[in-house]
Amino acid sequence: MIDTTAINRERSLFQDHESVWLFGYGSLIFKVDFPFQERRPASIQGWARRFWQGSHDHRGTPENPGRVVTLIEAPGARCAGMAYRVSPAVFGQLDVREKNGYLRFSTPMTFEDGSQEDGLVYIATADNAAFLGPAPEAEIAAHIHGSHGPSGANREYLLNLAQALRELGEQDEHIFEIERNLQAL
Repeated sequence: MIDTTAINRERSLFQDHESVWLFGYGSLIFKVDFPFQERRPASIQGWARRFWQGSHDHRGTPENPGRVVTLIEAPGARCAGMAYRVSPAVFGQLDVREKNGYLRFSTPMTFEDGSQEDGLVYIATADNAAFLGPAPEAEIAAHIHGSHGPSGANREYLLNLAQALRELGEQDEHIFEIERNLQAL
Protein backbone atom coordinates (compact mmCIF):
# COMPACT_ATOMS: atom_id res chain seq x y z
CA MET A 1 0.00 0.00 0.00
CA ILE A 2 1.18 3.52 -0.73
CA ASP A 3 0.79 6.55 1.49
CA THR A 4 0.59 9.98 -0.16
CA THR A 5 0.09 11.86 3.13
CA ALA A 6 3.61 13.33 3.24
CA ILE A 7 3.53 14.29 -0.45
CA ASN A 8 0.24 16.15 0.01
CA ARG A 9 1.57 18.03 3.04
CA GLU A 10 4.37 19.33 0.82
CA ARG A 11 1.80 20.47 -1.78
CA SER A 12 0.94 23.57 0.22
CA LEU A 13 -1.60 24.94 -2.24
CA PHE A 14 -3.83 27.60 -0.66
CA GLN A 15 -2.20 27.21 2.79
CA ASP A 16 -2.05 30.99 3.16
CA HIS A 17 -5.83 31.32 2.66
CA GLU A 18 -8.35 31.57 5.48
CA SER A 19 -10.64 29.16 3.63
CA VAL A 20 -10.40 26.96 0.55
CA TRP A 21 -12.99 25.30 -1.68
CA LEU A 22 -12.67 21.51 -1.82
CA PHE A 23 -14.34 19.63 -4.68
CA GLY A 24 -15.74 16.20 -3.81
CA TYR A 25 -16.83 13.77 -6.52
CA GLY A 26 -16.88 10.39 -4.72
CA SER A 27 -17.23 9.58 -1.04
CA LEU A 28 -16.68 13.25 -0.20
CA ILE A 29 -20.21 13.83 -1.53
CA PHE A 30 -21.93 11.40 0.84
CA LYS A 31 -19.51 10.85 3.73
CA VAL A 32 -18.77 14.27 5.18
CA ASP A 33 -16.72 13.54 8.30
CA PHE A 34 -14.84 16.85 8.32
CA PRO A 35 -15.83 20.36 9.39
CA PHE A 36 -16.88 22.78 6.67
CA GLN A 37 -18.13 26.36 6.56
CA GLU A 38 -20.31 26.08 3.47
CA ARG A 39 -21.44 23.40 1.00
CA ARG A 40 -22.60 23.98 -2.59
CA PRO A 41 -23.19 21.75 -5.64
CA ALA A 42 -20.46 22.37 -8.20
CA SER A 43 -18.82 20.86 -11.25
CA ILE A 44 -15.43 20.77 -12.91
CA GLN A 45 -14.73 20.63 -16.63
CA GLY A 46 -12.49 18.25 -18.54
CA TRP A 47 -12.72 15.37 -16.06
CA ALA A 48 -14.76 12.14 -15.88
CA ARG A 49 -15.45 10.11 -12.71
CA ARG A 50 -14.30 6.48 -13.05
CA PHE A 51 -14.12 3.44 -10.73
CA TRP A 52 -10.49 2.88 -11.69
CA GLN A 53 -8.69 3.33 -8.34
CA GLY A 54 -7.94 0.49 -5.95
CA SER A 55 -8.88 0.83 -2.28
CA HIS A 56 -6.59 -1.14 0.03
CA ASP A 57 -7.46 0.83 3.14
CA HIS A 58 -11.20 1.67 3.09
CA ARG A 59 -13.32 -0.50 0.77
CA GLY A 60 -10.90 -3.38 0.39
CA THR A 61 -7.72 -4.85 1.81
CA PRO A 62 -4.15 -5.14 0.53
CA GLU A 63 -4.94 -8.75 -0.48
CA ASN A 64 -8.30 -7.87 -2.07
CA PRO A 65 -8.51 -4.16 -2.91
CA GLY A 66 -11.90 -2.66 -3.61
CA ARG A 67 -12.61 -0.13 -6.35
CA VAL A 68 -13.31 3.55 -5.74
CA VAL A 69 -13.58 6.56 -8.03
CA THR A 70 -10.92 8.87 -9.31
CA LEU A 71 -10.94 11.46 -12.08
CA ILE A 72 -9.66 10.83 -15.58
CA GLU A 73 -8.93 13.66 -17.99
CA ALA A 74 -11.69 13.76 -20.60
CA PRO A 75 -11.87 16.83 -22.87
CA GLY A 76 -15.41 18.15 -23.04
CA ALA A 77 -16.59 16.15 -20.02
CA ARG A 78 -18.24 17.68 -16.94
CA CYS A 79 -17.99 16.06 -13.50
CA ALA A 80 -20.63 17.12 -10.99
CA GLY A 81 -20.09 16.94 -7.26
CA MET A 82 -20.16 18.92 -4.06
CA ALA A 83 -17.87 21.78 -3.08
CA TYR A 84 -17.06 22.53 0.55
CA ARG A 85 -15.50 25.71 1.89
CA VAL A 86 -13.03 24.48 4.51
CA SER A 87 -10.19 25.75 6.63
CA PRO A 88 -6.78 24.67 5.28
CA ALA A 89 -6.30 22.90 8.64
CA VAL A 90 -8.86 20.29 7.48
CA PHE A 91 -6.41 18.98 4.88
CA GLY A 92 -4.40 17.21 7.59
CA GLN A 93 -7.41 14.95 8.22
CA LEU A 94 -8.31 14.66 4.53
CA ASP A 95 -4.74 13.79 3.53
CA VAL A 96 -4.96 10.73 5.80
CA ARG A 97 -8.41 9.79 4.47
CA GLU A 98 -7.21 10.09 0.84
CA LYS A 99 -3.71 8.63 1.41
CA ASN A 100 -4.02 5.58 -0.86
CA GLY A 101 -2.77 7.22 -4.05
CA TYR A 102 -4.65 10.53 -4.10
CA LEU A 103 -2.82 13.83 -4.56
CA ARG A 104 -4.14 17.36 -4.12
CA PHE A 105 -4.49 19.45 -7.26
CA SER A 106 -5.77 22.96 -7.88
CA THR A 107 -8.91 23.14 -10.02
CA PRO A 108 -11.39 25.75 -11.19
CA MET A 109 -14.95 24.81 -10.22
CA THR A 110 -18.29 26.17 -11.33
CA PHE A 111 -21.27 26.53 -9.00
CA GLU A 112 -24.93 26.16 -9.98
CA ASP A 113 -25.34 29.94 -10.32
CA GLY A 114 -22.48 30.06 -12.87
CA SER A 115 -19.95 31.66 -10.52
CA GLN A 116 -16.48 30.15 -10.40
CA GLU A 117 -13.80 29.66 -7.76
CA ASP A 118 -10.44 27.94 -7.68
CA GLY A 119 -10.11 25.15 -5.17
CA LEU A 120 -8.60 21.76 -4.46
CA VAL A 121 -9.48 18.27 -5.58
CA TYR A 122 -7.93 14.89 -4.71
CA ILE A 123 -7.09 12.81 -7.80
CA ALA A 124 -5.48 9.37 -7.98
CA THR A 125 -3.49 9.54 -11.20
CA ALA A 126 -2.69 6.56 -13.39
CA ASP A 127 0.93 6.45 -12.16
CA ASN A 128 0.05 5.58 -8.55
CA ALA A 129 0.61 2.01 -7.34
CA ALA A 130 -3.08 1.45 -6.43
CA PHE A 131 -4.44 2.44 -9.86
CA LEU A 132 -6.42 -0.45 -11.36
CA GLY A 133 -7.41 1.20 -14.63
CA PRO A 134 -10.34 0.65 -16.94
CA ALA A 135 -12.50 -2.47 -17.17
CA PRO A 136 -15.99 -3.20 -18.47
CA GLU A 137 -18.72 -2.01 -16.09
CA ALA A 138 -19.90 -5.61 -15.51
CA GLU A 139 -16.38 -6.61 -14.37
CA ILE A 140 -16.13 -3.55 -12.13
CA ALA A 141 -19.52 -4.45 -10.58
CA ALA A 142 -18.37 -8.03 -9.90
CA HIS A 143 -15.16 -6.72 -8.34
CA ILE A 144 -17.11 -4.28 -6.13
CA HIS A 145 -19.57 -7.04 -5.17
CA GLY A 146 -16.75 -9.16 -3.74
CA SER A 147 -14.81 -6.44 -1.90
CA HIS A 148 -15.02 -5.34 1.72
CA GLY A 149 -12.67 -3.30 3.90
CA PRO A 150 -12.38 -1.41 7.19
CA SER A 151 -14.86 1.25 5.99
CA GLY A 152 -17.42 -1.34 4.95
CA ALA A 153 -18.64 -3.16 1.87
CA ASN A 154 -17.47 -1.76 -1.44
CA ARG A 155 -21.04 -2.07 -2.74
CA GLU A 156 -22.18 0.48 -0.10
CA TYR A 157 -19.73 3.01 -1.54
CA LEU A 158 -21.16 2.53 -5.05
CA LEU A 159 -24.80 2.61 -3.92
CA ASN A 160 -24.26 5.68 -1.71
CA LEU A 161 -22.51 7.51 -4.55
CA ALA A 162 -25.26 6.66 -7.05
CA GLN A 163 -27.92 7.88 -4.59
CA ALA A 164 -25.99 11.09 -3.87
CA LEU A 165 -25.73 11.82 -7.60
CA ARG A 166 -29.48 11.28 -8.02
CA GLU A 167 -30.12 13.68 -5.13
CA LEU A 168 -27.99 16.25 -6.97
CA GLY A 169 -30.06 15.63 -10.11
CA GLU A 170 -27.01 14.39 -11.99
CA GLN A 171 -26.57 11.65 -14.57
CA ASP A 172 -23.38 9.60 -14.60
CA GLU A 173 -23.75 6.65 -16.96
CA HIS A 174 -20.53 4.98 -15.77
CA ILE A 175 -21.76 4.94 -12.17
CA PHE A 176 -25.35 3.99 -13.01
CA GLU A 177 -24.28 1.18 -15.38
CA ILE A 178 -22.07 -0.33 -12.66
CA GLU A 179 -24.99 -0.01 -10.24
CA ARG A 180 -27.32 -1.83 -12.69
CA ASN A 181 -24.76 -4.61 -13.10
CA LEU A 182 -24.28 -4.88 -9.33
CA GLN A 183 -28.02 -5.20 -8.75
CA ALA A 184 -28.13 -8.07 -11.27
CA LEU A 185 -25.58 -10.11 -9.27
